[in-house]
Amino acid sequence: MSFFAHSKLFFCALTVAVSSTAAVAQTSNDTATFNVELNSAAETEDGSCRLTYVATNQSNIALDRAAFEVAVFDIEGIVSRLLVLEFGQLIEGKTKILRFDLSGTPCGAISRIVVNDVAACTPAGGGEDAPICLSGLTASSRTAIQFGI
Repeated sequence: MSFFAHSKLFFCALTVAVSSTAAVAQTSNDTATFNVELNSAAETEDGSCRLTYVATNQSNIALDRAAFEVAVFDIEGIVSRLLVLEFGQLIEGKTKILRFDLSGTPCGAISRIVVNDVAACTPAGGGEDAPICLSGLTASSRTAIQFGI
């Protein structure tokens, strides 16, 4: 192979490598997520259910305030409560653990919790709510209580 042929082959390989890197970077931004996990559910001394959530902002948007309206379903599948879970400030890449007590409701009386809407998703520095809190939201549960969107 001539020097010209080697140079042309190297240039093509370099172009493919740069294009692939750019595509991966673009994909990472397109798939940025905001994860909320129901990590544990435990009875308190007064018979209430203490829910522990793990929220992770895997987007490139720092948030001054993140809050979600959730619907709590009883064991018969009937909505028993609508409430807002306030996660507060979450910078990009930040994981935050929060606990919420559902007073007067034992954990065994809850079949599932559904994210009904975004109550707030305020980017740092103000402005309109960021779409990442709903469009990029993933919800999961490590408990017997189902948790989803």
